[in-house]
Amino acid sequence: MFDERTLTLLLPGDPLTATGGYEYDRRMLAGLRQLGWSAQVGALDSSFPIPTPAALADAQRQLSALPAQSLVLIDGLALGAMPDVVHAHKDRLRMVGLVHHPLAAETGLPPDLARELFISERRALQSMRLIVVTSQRTRNALADYDVAADRMVVVEPGVDRAHAADGRVDDAAASMRMLCVATITERKGHDLLIDALSELRDQSWTLTCVGSVDRSPAIVRALKMQIQTLGLQDRVVLTGELDEATLQRQFRAANLFVLATRYEGYGMAVAQALVHGLPIISTRTGAIEELVPPEAGMLVEPGDRAGLRAALSRVLVDADLRRRLADGARRRGTRLPDWRVAAERMSEGLAGALR
Repeated sequence: MFDERTLTLLLPGDPLTATGGYEYDRRMLAGLRQLGWSAQVGALDSSFPIPTPAALADAQRQLSALPAQSLVLIDGLALGAMPDVVHAHKDRLRMVGLVHHPLAAETGLPPDLARELFISERRALQSMRLIVVTSQRTRNALADYDVAADRMVVVEPGVDRAHAADGRVDDAAASMRMLCVATITERKGHDLLIDALSELRDQSWTLTCVGSVDRSPAIVRALKMQIQTLGLQDRVVLTGELDEATLQRQFRAANLFVLATRYEGYGMAVAQALVHGLPIISTRTGAIEELVPPEAGMLVEPGDRAGLRAALSRVLVDADLRRRLADGARRRGTRLPDWRVAAERMSEGLAGALR
C-alpha cells in the first residue's frame, strides 16, 4: 500500500551547496522528517538550469522509477528547465514545484536565454499539482506565468533563534563591522556595495563578505580587481563559504548587515540578521521590503548606487540611528517564524497536494 507521507525531493547538484535555496531545501527535509514524513533526495545533474541532454535523460529515468501516485517535490532550479520531462508524468505522479524565484529573473542573463527560460518554466509549472513559493512576492511574480493563485502556497523560510546575539553593544568609537552574506554573483550586487563604500573612506569601517567564490569565477575576479583598484584590500575581506558555527560568529561580531542585491526571492540572510538585531541596509526587492520595516533598516532601489552610499553614510555616522535600527531589527526578528513552524506549513501544503 502506498505511504501517503512519503516524499521525494528532486534537487540538482550537491545538496550541501551553501546558498539560501539549498539551505531551505535541507531545513525543510529535516523538519518534515521530524514531523513523521519519510523524505528522500533524488540528486539531479548539476548542469541545471541549463541541462545537458544526459541530465534530462537522467531526470526522466528517476521520475519513471517512482511508483505511481508518488509525491514528488521538484526544486525550481531544475523544474523550470525540463517541461517535457515533467509533462510526461503529469497524470502518473503527484508533483509539486518549489520556486524560490523565477529562473528568468536571474541577473545578467542574455535576453534570448531569459525569454527561453520564461517560456520553459511557464510550461513546466502547468504540470504541477501545487506550487510552493518562498515569498508573497514570488507568488505575485508567477501570475505572469499563468499560475492561478489557488494553485500556490507560500511557505517562507524559518530562522534560527538559538544563535542570536543577546544585548549587542555598539561602540560608537569603534570601527563599524559590516557583514554581507551572499554567494558572489552578479545578482547579489557586491560591485555596487564596494563602489558605494569607496566614497566613504573617511569613515571607520570594515566589510566581511561571506559566500561562495566558486559559482561565478569571472564576477569574483572582477570584484577582487575592483577592491584592489580602489585600494580597499585592508578593509574588505572575502571569506568564501564558512561552516555554520563560524558564520554565526560573524553575525555576532558584526554591527551592521548590508546586501546590495539586484533581485531576491526572499532574503534568508537578511532574516537571520534581524534575529541577531543587526540594522539592515539593503534593496527593495523580493520579500526584503516586507522583511525589513523602516524601524529596522534602510532600503534603496536595486541598482541605486547613490542611494546606497547615502544610506551607508547615515548609518555609519549616526550611532543613535544605529541603536534605534538595532532595536527595531531585534523586535522584527522575534516575529519571524522558526524552522519548525516553516516545516509545519510545508507539511500542510504537501498534505493538500495529496488530497
